[in-house]
Amino acid sequence: MVYRFTIISDEVDNFRREIQIDSDATFLDFHNAILKSVGYPNDQMTSFFVCDDNWEKETEVTLEDMGTSSDVDSWIMEETPLSELLEEEKQHLLYIFDPLADRAFFIELTEIITGKDLDEAVCTKQTGEAPQQLLDFDQLMAAQVSTTALDDSFGDDEDFDLDEIDPDGFDMGTPADFDDSILY
Repeated sequence: MVYRFTIISDEVDNFRREIQIDSDATFLDFHNAILKSVGYPNDQMTSFFVCDDNWEKETEVTLEDMGTSSDVDSWIMEETPLSELLEEEKQHLLYIFDPLADRAFFIELTEIITGKDLDEAVCTKQTGEAPQQLLDFDQLMAAQVSTTALDDSFGDDEDFDLDEIDPDGFDMGTPADFDDSILY
């Protein structure tokens, strides 16, 4: 059985890859096929997430064993066949290619082709340039600032009055005022 995946990016409008891979291949094989199709080096701690219909992360498949507790199922790319976690068309995956900035490709299992096998993955469609794999420090800081900035509605509440904030209420005192007996 062969899986056909469609891969897109929310950063580059015309970016698209389609990869066909055997259902018995591992997530590591799929990882390597993605890297080859986009020209990224294999030097990041990438992960796959099997997602629900709303792209909410459910099951993580990691490149390396992360030493999670025995109460949690641990899925390692090299040990996990695609067919173990993917069973139906339209399933969603995220492929985290930049772990520091949490940037990802959006992947959909678009077709399951029965009666066919593949020895190795094939990129059958390649459109557009892949986004830069890693953001440099300035780009990373700009991305973090934009995601943590307050929205425009902050302070628009008619009951909000900046003059009502008591700056003395934020005074933590001096180190001499600190009672360290509560620590012991």
